[in-house]
Amino acid sequence: MSQFDLARLEAIIAERARSGDGNSWTAKLFAKGTPKAAQKLGEEAVETVIAAVSHDRDELISESADLLYHWLVVLTLEGVSLDEVMAELENRTARSGIDEKASRKG
Repeated sequence: MSQFDLARLEAIIAERARSGDGNSWTAKLFAKGTPKAAQKLGEEAVETVIAAVSHDRDELISESADLLYHWLVVLTLEGVSLDEVMAELENRTARSGIDEKASRKG
């Protein structure tokens, strides 16, 4: 299994966002802000779904990587850390998914 993880990707994104490097897709996304990054996140989510329902394993892997990358860009732009999201997921494991989802319905 790869030693690369989402925390490392989060750190790379933060570093490249600050770089101002005109050749960095990350720096360009940060310059355009949350609306553009969120748009890309949505596009990658749709492409991931298409790959899944098409049973295209290689494309599903590729699009999943794009999805995770753009998700972390949006989180970073909005000042939300991966640790915060992971803590939320950890909290949710303390009860059934059905109970947890029901608790969110206001």
